[in-house]
Parts: sequence; structure tokens; C-alpha cells
Amino acid sequence: MDTMNQAFEKVKMLVGMEVDEESPPPADPDSFSFMDDFNRHCTLSTKQRFYGFVVCLVAGLTCTLLSMLVFFNPVKFGITFTFGNMLALGSTAFLIGPKRQVNMMLDPVRIYATALYLASIIVALFCALYVRNKLLTLLAIILEFGGLIWYSLSYIPFARTVVSKFMMACFDTEF
Repeated sequence: MDTMNQAFEKVKMLVGMEVDEESPPPADPDSFSFMDDFNRHCTLSTKQRFYGFVVCLVAGLTCTLLSMLVFFNPVKFGITFTFGNMLALGSTAFLIGPKRQVNMMLDPVRIYATALYLASIIVALFCALYVRNKLLTLLAIILEFGGLIWYSLSYIPFARTVVSKFMMACFDTEF
């Protein structure tokens, strides 16, 4: 059990949590924002946060991989792929908390990547559920996949710059 607690302490340090953070933060009676109120009600222990993260991540990856079985039906593919992405995205909220997750997503460095990714999720679901056009759904899924990659790269320092320069070098048409 002691080794398990040490492992959880290491996980806490990796995700930027304080090591002695077992009890929820004290409630500030002057704060009335929705996210502060929501965070006050999210009082999970470190072990519960880790389990929630693993369950959501595995479920998201499973949905994403199972979507490959229905690849030739773009409507079903779009729904399962998008649901898997949303679960995987939500899994990190267990590790760092929903307020910090939203703050990180709205950080000026990645606000455009977040907007692109969330808009592509909405477009993919709209095309799959409402329009039910296979070609549009497939194009929306390609856009969603690109948005996911660009959003993920925003968390790696200088990754978007490197990828942008690489793509410019690959597709430069001047000889």
C-alpha cells in the first residue's frame, strides 16, 4: 500500500498538483463564479482522480478505436470517434480539476487551437446527427482529427512552430 501511495505522490507531482493536497481547498464565500462553485463540489481524493482519469481515457480510446470498425459508415464513425475524443479530453479534468482544465484551454497560447478543436467537434456531430451526409461527415472528421492534433501540439513547447515549419518545407512549391 505504501508503494501505491508513493506512486500517487509521483503522479501528483507530474501533473502539477501539490503533494500534500488530500483535502479540498477551503471554500471562499466571496467567490460566485460558476467554475469556483463547480470546483468546490469536485472533492475527489487523489486515488479517485487517478481512477477517473484512467477510466475516461480508456473509454475514450476504446470508443476511438472501435470507431474504426464502422469506418465505412461515416455517420456512426463520426459519432463514436467524436464521443471517444470528448471522453479522452474530459479525462484530464480528473487529474488537474475542471477549473484548471478550462483555464489551460482558454490560455492565450492555445485559445485558437481550443476553438478550432471544439468547433470541429460540433461540426462533426452536426454533420453526423443532423445533416447525415457521409461526405460532409467524413470531411468534418478529418477536420476534427486535425484540430485534435493541433490542440495536442499546443501543450508541447515549440511543437506547433516545428510542425508549421516542417509543413511549409514539405509543401513549398518554389523551386
